Amino acid sequence: MQKKVYETTLGGRVLRVETGEMAKQAHGSALISYGDSTVLSVVTARNEASTQDFFPLMVIYQEKLYAAGKIPGGFLRREGRPSEHETLTSRLIDRPLRPLFPEGFKNEVQVINTVLSSDPECTTEMASLLGSSIVLGLSNIPFNGPIAGVQIGRINDEFIINPTPDQLLESDIDLIVTGTKDAINMVEAGAKQVNEEDILKAIMFGHGIIKELIEFQETILADFEIVKMDFDDFAVDEDVRKEVNAYAKDRLIQAVSIFDKLERYHAIDAISEEAIEHFEKKSFFKVYDGVKVFDEKSQKSYLAQVKKVLDGIVTAEVRRLITQDKVRPDGRKVDEIRPLSSRVDVLPRTHGSSLFTRGQTQALGVVTLGALGENQIIDGLGLDDSKRFMLHYNFPPFSVGETGRYGFVGRREVGHGALGERALLQVLPNEEEFPYTIRIVSEILESNGSSSQATICAGTMALMAAGVPIKAPVAGIAMGLIKEGDYYTILSDIQGMEDHEGDMDFKVAGTETGITALQMDIKISGITEQILKEALEQARLSRLHILKHMLETIPTVAPDLSKYAPKVKLIMINPDKIRDVIGAGGKIITKIIEDNNGVKIDIDQSGKVILMHMETKWIESAALRIMDLVREAEVGKIYEGKVTRIEKFGCFVELWPGTEGLVHISRLAKERVEKVESVVSLGDQILVKCIGIDDKGRVDLSRKDALSAK
Repeated sequence: MQKKVYETTLGGRVLRVETGEMAKQAHGSALISYGDSTVLSVVTARNEASTQDFFPLMVIYQEKLYAAGKIPGGFLRREGRPSEHETLTSRLIDRPLRPLFPEGFKNEVQVINTVLSSDPECTTEMASLLGSSIVLGLSNIPFNGPIAGVQIGRINDEFIINPTPDQLLESDIDLIVTGTKDAINMVEAGAKQVNEEDILKAIMFGHGIIKELIEFQETILADFEIVKMDFDDFAVDEDVRKEVNAYAKDRLIQAVSIFDKLERYHAIDAISEEAIEHFEKKSFFKVYDGVKVFDEKSQKSYLAQVKKVLDGIVTAEVRRLITQDKVRPDGRKVDEIRPLSSRVDVLPRTHGSSLFTRGQTQALGVVTLGALGENQIIDGLGLDDSKRFMLHYNFPPFSVGETGRYGFVGRREVGHGALGERALLQVLPNEEEFPYTIRIVSEILESNGSSSQATICAGTMALMAAGVPIKAPVAGIAMGLIKEGDYYTILSDIQGMEDHEGDMDFKVAGTETGITALQMDIKISGITEQILKEALEQARLSRLHILKHMLETIPTVAPDLSKYAPKVKLIMINPDKIRDVIGAGGKIITKIIEDNNGVKIDIDQSGKVILMHMETKWIESAALRIMDLVREAEVGKIYEGKVTRIEKFGCFVELWPGTEGLVHISRLAKERVEKVESVVSLGDQILVKCIGIDDKGRVDLSRKDALSAK
């Protein structure tokens, strides 16, 4: 294949696509360069269909630390398990790609994006998304693309395309939007309490850029003759459909209307299993040369059609109830939120806790406060090497009444935790206001949809119960969509079945005044601006309803930290004085720690000192010792000091521990002094005035001037 190069500009930076040189044995490959960032995107697929009942797509985004001139940490000094950022970016690319593969295509597909060179000013994440779409288009894999994505920021009411890290610090919006030429199909955003109208403007601005990127891709694809592979879409024979409908349709429709989630699913599963067992008994034998042979392939094909019809009955009934009868499976109106209940201080020895229940979804939020030295260390290509706020989401199998694997967290748990973290980060106090590392753990105890948003509600109340001075409470709500042709119904507070059978999962979190995070996934080709506008407004009203309930449970932030939480004090010292606090071999700081019951002391190069202990008195005592070590006498200021040494020429006075000065005999009194001992004795407390400090830091004091000033 001949090498080809294509160029355009995006956000004022050169975007280049190269094909035909690297990874030529993959089914599709391209080298994407954006500024000095370089990503190799490849795709491969199996020739035969999977026997699994889902589409086996794997999307991987992987960062090589050599891309930023770094050597990995750890004992092995090589890249290990995917970082949280790599996992989240893999999900970010997967979500808009997945709905665009044709229904029935079950061949295993792997899309791999490898970051080879990293320029922090030019996003490798958006380059990888673009590369994924391009290589799928170049391959023989069926794909209803192309798609593209862009990151949008906003500074001083001006939208910015793919903002740099410095620009993001100033921006009140951090939004990623993806879509096709005609519609939006995924949104991921964090915002500093931005209103719905401005968020919608940012999304539509992003879609305008997406259209340009898709035209660029179409120019590339037009240079290639691409033949897509054939696949078996398991089309249902009409005779099979009639047989299954006659046997199970009426009973499945009745089961869909059972209000209780577990009862409903048990009834649907029982009817479906019974139907499959019934149709398994059909004859699948063929006669070859007079010999009767069991035809396993025919049986598999037939039963696959049976299962497809059974699933279709459930899906059609759920959608019919909502779009025609305007009734949901659990009997609610389309904008009705399930019953709410909550309480705080659930766990007596934790630093903060809450229990939030919405219908059959329940989250236990637990807050732990720690020293800033307990920040999470980040080993990646980004500029940040640590973070002080973490939200971890756990989804055990018992929350849905099942058994299952326990072990490392999956991509879904990482993704839900990151969404909650982003939503709450916008309202947290900064490090100077609240010098703690903060960890929230959300334990999902029950789930019937919207558990990530229950996490946000539980996390907010746990923070308030812990005494963390948040700027405003945050609530989250998950919205759904059922769309049939030009008609659609938007649902508030979707449950599991509505999420599974619906066309949209739109999660919106925010305060009373604006949005702090949102995430939207679409199962259809995309949605319009009008649907987005209505969904955002319906979500706002739902959010206000939930916030009202939360504030009835805990109206304000707790005035004090838990007695089990460590207490913290932050002081600033002159960086040049750090050595005076630490001392030779750490002797001085070790002595301060020992004398103050093991108080924890962290000092950074900027001169920021953080002291932490369970009891305030030890913090204050250690802080006083440190301030005494770094205090400097000021010329013209009067101090009370202690006489520590007497010489013929004068006396030495300790102003505070570690700092003393000389009062010359001529400055001891207003009158002439013949002998120092006639005026002062060892241990006397006297007033002195600082009259000078020499180049070596020696302090000259005067008792005479202090007396004259009285």
